[in-house]
Amino acid sequence: MLSGFRDFVMRGNVIDLAVGVVIGASFGSVVTAFTNAFLTPLIKLATGGRGEVAGRFAVNGVVFDWGSFVTALIAFLLTALVVYVFVVRPMNLVTERFRKPAAPPAPPEPTAEEKLLAEIRDELRRRPESLR
Repeated sequence: MLSGFRDFVMRGNVIDLAVGVVIGASFGSVVTAFTNAFLTPLIKLATGGRGEVAGRFAVNGVVFDWGSFVTALIAFLLTALVVYVFVVRPMNLVTERFRKPAAPPAPPEPTAEEKLLAEIRDELRRRPESLR
């Protein structure tokens, strides 16, 4: 019963689901807070703008908010890095540890030349008087 449960937990789709839940439920608020507290002000500083115009430009009255996109992209990359380092990589190490060792590869089939040489050797061993 325990080995069946272990096999169920070690399946890749269960781990993927757990990673998705962690990202969606727990880590979302942390990323939002980090983005609002650090990334958005940094982008405003980098663009030299203040307030609403920072990280934006307008063409014919249409506003393009590229600063929000850059902020979201950085937040996504940081989230993916944290999940990889603290969830995916350790889980891969655990999975490798519990994986059954692979059977050693079978020795390669002897070539026709090797088979012929083995037959000659066996025949010579069978008739030692012919060596004289």
